[in-house]
Amino acid sequence: MYEQVSHSLLNEILLALNPEIIKQNNMRYFYTRLGANFYSIYSLFHHLYGERHDFEKYMQRLVEVMARQYIARPSTLKKIDLERENDHNWFLSQRWVGMALYSDGFAGNLNALNDKLFYLQELGVNMVHVMPILDCPRGRSDGGYAVRDFRKVDERIGSNADIKRLANSMHKREMLLTLDVVVNHTSEEHDWARRACNGDQDYQDYYYIFENRDMPDMFEETMPEIFPENSPGNFTWNEQMGRWVMTCFNHYQWDLNYSNPAVFIEMLDILFYWANQGADILRLDAVAFLWKKIGSTCQNEREAHLILQLMKDCCQVTAPGVLFIAEAIVAPTEVAKYFGEDAIIAKECEIAYNTTLMALLWDAVATKKTTLLNRGIAFLPDKLDRATWLNYIRCHDDIGLGFDDRDIVYCGYDPVAHRHFLVDYFTGHFDGSSARGLPFAQNEKTGDARISGTLASLVGLQAALENGDEQAVNDAVKSILLLHAVILSFGGIPLLYYGDEIGTLNDYSYEQDEYKNSDSRWVHRPSIDWEKADLRHQSGSVEHAIFSGLKKLIAVRKEISAFADFNTRELIDTDNPHLLAYSQFDYQKAASKVLVVANFENTPQHFDMQVLRRHGLFQSGNIRDLCTGESPHIFHDKMVVPALGFYWLAE
Repeated sequence: MYEQVSHSLLNEILLALNPEIIKQNNMRYFYTRLGANFYSIYSLFHHLYGERHDFEKYMQRLVEVMARQYIARPSTLKKIDLERENDHNWFLSQRWVGMALYSDGFAGNLNALNDKLFYLQELGVNMVHVMPILDCPRGRSDGGYAVRDFRKVDERIGSNADIKRLANSMHKREMLLTLDVVVNHTSEEHDWARRACNGDQDYQDYYYIFENRDMPDMFEETMPEIFPENSPGNFTWNEQMGRWVMTCFNHYQWDLNYSNPAVFIEMLDILFYWANQGADILRLDAVAFLWKKIGSTCQNEREAHLILQLMKDCCQVTAPGVLFIAEAIVAPTEVAKYFGEDAIIAKECEIAYNTTLMALLWDAVATKKTTLLNRGIAFLPDKLDRATWLNYIRCHDDIGLGFDDRDIVYCGYDPVAHRHFLVDYFTGHFDGSSARGLPFAQNEKTGDARISGTLASLVGLQAALENGDEQAVNDAVKSILLLHAVILSFGGIPLLYYGDEIGTLNDYSYEQDEYKNSDSRWVHRPSIDWEKADLRHQSGSVEHAIFSGLKKLIAVRKEISAFADFNTRELIDTDNPHLLAYSQFDYQKAASKVLVVANFENTPQHFDMQVLRRHGLFQSGNIRDLCTGESPHIFHDKMVVPALGFYWLAE
């Protein structure tokens, strides 16, 4: 039934399209893609909004937005679309290596970032996530995620022309540009919010706005607090309207109401706008929160997934070469659902953050054991075809400890005590810890907290330099390279964080800024010291040791086809609680295997070679490390892995 109705409606919509669209003579690919995807688009849109009397009006508006943005799409980007349509797996290649950065912290502004692209190329980075760049109110920006104008670059870091220039420059260098679109909320200073405050009912319907506490109180019964320390509760009283507004994150961030089709169409138009400025990948912020429902946590609702499917189907028509990243920091079992449920290939977002691996790696750093790490990886959900993970160690956000309590118990720990240990360890309050992190979002009721800090400060480099302890400095450098060796070989896209490549330490200057001093995450959002960065060429410096080590790892990774992401990883139990081991193989040449072994202990560790033979590895005994070209030490048929060391081994 849907198919017949949708086909008939499509014909009506095409006949009713604005004459400016109809007279375009380059719409062949658009009409072909629209015809191929319209049944799915119609079905999803009808499921979400079909009960409305004005459904067909909004359906017409949706197609017009898709057509207009296709017409506006530059020919160079349309050419890229066609190339990527012919190679659906292009982004699964091992040649992609990403870095996330704030343009102002990294270089000062967008033009200066353009001038620093050579630095990223020198390292081997060819995918750059430029953190939020859109216009935000000073002091109430949430690091760029409280957007005041979705179509305007913040004048403090540049202009719309600058971002287009950056995209063109990156494409000439065969680099990918990733930009953020905050899909869940706006700033209270956004034009939509201002119109709502002035009494415009159409725009009040863009948000969740209530005259009294009856509905908010019902929501609050089941909704968790995101920032209980700084922004308790999920609703804020607006004096001008005399009403309550849903504000899940901060009181100045108003949640959008996606049960209103006008909101969906507005945000889709914004996605297309930035795709047409040259973004290859759009990072969709806070996707788990897109649908609100009384009696639920208002996270991970089925309708949120349907919204993402609809966005992706529409994108397949207008800008099929553009990928989506799901920013969904949720339980491990929920994360993989943002690729799409009940599907073989990705139908929502092609990329998702591997938050589970990130948190597990930090557990291994603190405990020096891989028990929980191995357990978590063993139960990491499989990704879909044409989907991949972003594997990372640090990012602009805090480190959450969202392990499954059952896994913690299985590994012999008490869940509450173990999380408290990790917080104490990384904030330097545990005896013997050299970490220099800060707590974030402490919950006074439960004692829970998350962790802020740069990679270098969390693994002990800051303390080692302060103490003049050369051995501790070397150990910290080894830890940094060890962690990167894992994310570079795990399958998926490794995402470095700016400053980590030169061992950037905590930046405490945020404490003197009245707009930032209540948020410890600013300690790991530094401004790069380019004099220190220049030391990457000076042998014997910490910067040289880290940068050159990472540069070599990245170069080697790009030559190892087994590290492409085709679900070819096999976890291997070495029977040593300090080691992580897994094999990867080239899906086109299954006999070509690479073994990754990582030692999280400060002393050398070994394991029995018989373990590898049982997995069909290294039957000839002729083994070499792909990073050094040397053979590992094997004594009495046991392989020795150096302290805080790793191997990428092949025959």
